[in-house]
Amino acid sequence: MGAKKVAVLGAGSWGTALAIVLADNGHDVMIWARRHSQAKEMNEHKTNEQYLSDAFLPENIQVTTNVSEAIVECEAVIISVPTSGIREMTRQLLKADVKIPLIVHATKGIEPNTLFRVSEMMKEEGINEVSDDIVVLSGPSHAEEVAQRQPTTVTVSSQIMDAAKRSQNLFMNTRFRVYTSQDMVGVELGGALKNVMALGVGLAEGLGYGDNARAAIMTRGIAEMTRLGTKLGADPLTFAGLSGLGDLIVTCTSKYSRNWRAGYQLGRETPLDQVLEEMGMVVEGVKTTQAVSQMAKREGVEVPITSAIYDVLFNGQSPVQAGRLLMDRDPKKETEHLQ
Repeated sequence: MGAKKVAVLGAGSWGTALAIVLADNGHDVMIWARRHSQAKEMNEHKTNEQYLSDAFLPENIQVTTNVSEAIVECEAVIISVPTSGIREMTRQLLKADVKIPLIVHATKGIEPNTLFRVSEMMKEEGINEVSDDIVVLSGPSHAEEVAQRQPTTVTVSSQIMDAAKRSQNLFMNTRFRVYTSQDMVGVELGGALKNVMALGVGLAEGLGYGDNARAAIMTRGIAEMTRLGTKLGADPLTFAGLSGLGDLIVTCTSKYSRNWRAGYQLGRETPLDQVLEEMGMVVEGVKTTQAVSQMAKREGVEVPITSAIYDVLFNGQSPVQAGRLLMDRDPKKETEHLQ
C-alpha cells in the first residue's frame, strides 16, 4: 500500500499514538491540535509532554491548529477527541466543506440525554455531507504501549465492509494488528461500557478489596454489557471480542487506565470534582455512567453494577454502601444474565 495523506484530529494521548502508527506505516500525517503552544512543541521538539511524555514523533508527522489545513487533500481523517467534543469537531469538518474518502473515529463514549453513540452524534450533525464511509476503531489499546510499539490488537467496524477493510490496511503493521467487523453498534458500545466497569473495579480496589472483587465486577460487568448491547441490536459475540472483553480486561487491570485510576481515588473517598481536576484528562466513564443508566431505564434492562456506580458518582452514596447493596441483591441464576 502506498503512502497516503492522513489527518488525525486530536492531539491527546490516543490521537498521538495513532498518528505514530500511521507514520510508521509510511503515511504523511498531519495532527490537528487545539492549542498553539502544544502544536509548537510537537513540531519543534517532536514531543507531547502533557499527554504522552515518553513518546517521540516521527519526522513524517506535522501539527497544525487549523482544521482545514489538516484535512486538505486527505485520503483519511482520524477523529480522536472526547465524546463531548465530537459534535463541534463534526461541525468544523462540515465548515471546511471538503469531501473525505474515509473517516475513522477512535472515541469511546455515549452522549448523555440523547443516548447517541459517537457515530450517531456525527450523523445527526450531518457528517454524511462530507463522507459516507464512517468507521469506528476500538479495542484493548493503551496509548502509552502503542507509542512504544508494543504488540496491540484492535477492531475496526463499519456498516460498509469496504470502509472497514480500507481502515485495516491503513493501520495494520507487525505491531498493530487490526481485525474487521460490521457490528458497529456492538463495537461502539463495548468501547464505551467497559469504562463504567473500570470505574467500578477502581472503586473496589480503592476500598481495599482484592482479586475476587475485581473478577466479580469484570465478569458480571461483561454480562451487563452484553445484556444491554444485545437489546440495542448488537451481536452478543462482539462483547466476547477485542472491543468487549479485550478492552474490559485492559481497562480494569492497568496502571494506564484513567477510568480505573479515577475509580480508585473515589474509593479512597476523594470527591469526584477533585478527582477529575487532578486527572488532567477526560475520564469518559463518568458521563458514560450517566448515559448508560438513562439508556438502561429506557430499554428496561437491569444494570446493577452501573446503577451502583451511578449512585456513588451522582447521588452521594458511599462506595461501601453501594457494594453492600450489590452483594445483598436477590439470588439469581448466573445464566439469567442474557435474559
